[in-house]
Amino acid sequence: MSASAVFILDMKGKPLICRNYKGDVSMTEIDHFMPLLMQKEEEGALTPLLTHGRVHFLWIKYSNLYLVATTLKNANASLVYSFLYKAVEVFSEYFKELEEESIRDNFVIVYELLDELMDFGFPQTTDSKILQEYITQQGNKLETGKSRVPPTVTNAVSWRSEGIKYKKNEVFIDVIESVNLLVNANGSVLLSEIVGTIKLKVFLSGMPELRLGLNDRVLFELTGLSGNKNKSVELEDVKFHQCVRLSRFDNDRTISFIPPDGDFELMSYRLNTQVKPLIWIESVIEKFSHSRVEIMVKAKGQFKKQSVANSVEIAVPVPSDADSPRFKTSVGSAKYLPEKNVVIWNIKSFPGGKEYLMRAHFGLPSVEKEEVEGRPPISVKFEIPYFTVSGIQVRYMKIIEKSGYQALPWVRYITQSGGKRVLGG
Repeated sequence: MSASAVFILDMKGKPLICRNYKGDVSMTEIDHFMPLLMQKEEEGALTPLLTHGRVHFLWIKYSNLYLVATTLKNANASLVYSFLYKAVEVFSEYFKELEEESIRDNFVIVYELLDELMDFGFPQTTDSKILQEYITQQGNKLETGKSRVPPTVTNAVSWRSEGIKYKKNEVFIDVIESVNLLVNANGSVLLSEIVGTIKLKVFLSGMPELRLGLNDRVLFELTGLSGNKNKSVELEDVKFHQCVRLSRFDNDRTISFIPPDGDFELMSYRLNTQVKPLIWIESVIEKFSHSRVEIMVKAKGQFKKQSVANSVEIAVPVPSDADSPRFKTSVGSAKYLPEKNVVIWNIKSFPGGKEYLMRAHFGLPSVEKEEVEGRPPISVKFEIPYFTVSGIQVRYMKIIEKSGYQALPWVRYITQSGGKRVLGG
């Protein structure tokens, strides 16, 4: 089972627009959602699924809106949440910014989209490129007798239109890896994982078939290339775009697909592997009586010397009652954000193997208060181009199209800090 109805609410819980797909849940049930949410929030027991009687509310918050799906029976929650996030993505593609004002300004289009996105509670056409072929933001005059279903909706390949033409046929492949690390003050790694995505930007004519080859360990073992294990990677939790032929991948690990036009995410993967921190952080805090504190932070690049980390941002927490900041850095610049109780050390370019220092001096009315507060972790953000931590490689990209044109594939590798990459200070 899936959703009975979908509501878009403002911050006060007032419905802006809704669509009843099955008629088995009273539309007045939504009146119970906001009081229930506020009650659970006060109790500290807020969950993404709320229940009133026999009705379940599956909800997400985006900007100044709540998107809520109601269901009476045991729904497929993963499917409903995926749909709600996909709806946010589609609305954002149409209106650039999804917020209360953009919903109020586009009631007709939003209702048309809700009508096409879901049918009788089940997700239907959720690709914004296909939807934009027949739900446009321009006013249309009524033309009787000329109604037609866009061919892409009835095609076997619903994510790609026919008749696409480019003067220059190219494919751009981005392999992006995020490193999630948690390191305690003693230098021990508590959490270590790599989350990767492969994104494509496709400018190809016709209906091409693409085959992507990676240095996948399972593939190497299937084809007798297992002797070279150091140069292969074992991918976990692999998720593909709908265009990938899953049966082919299950049989021989070939990633074969007819791509959508333009930008899309082909696949994502995860590796639970022990990774050393790419930028190692050490911090020392010295207290001078009850009047001031000095924080020294040392950052060292623990990646290859030929690689360079760009836009490095090191966030160092400081006591909430600190004042009169003074900074000295061996490279880059530092600034104090009192509203966040943090010092941000920005380094534009950080070559591998290099070591840099930052000293921060603060006036401190009460050292004792800092002890009570504890010390939050130091977090690091960065991006390293032309480099992957896992060692994943695109071995080949074959492009097959019946007209036989030549196409150029371009590959770029990027490593960046993940959302959970924090280092204990």
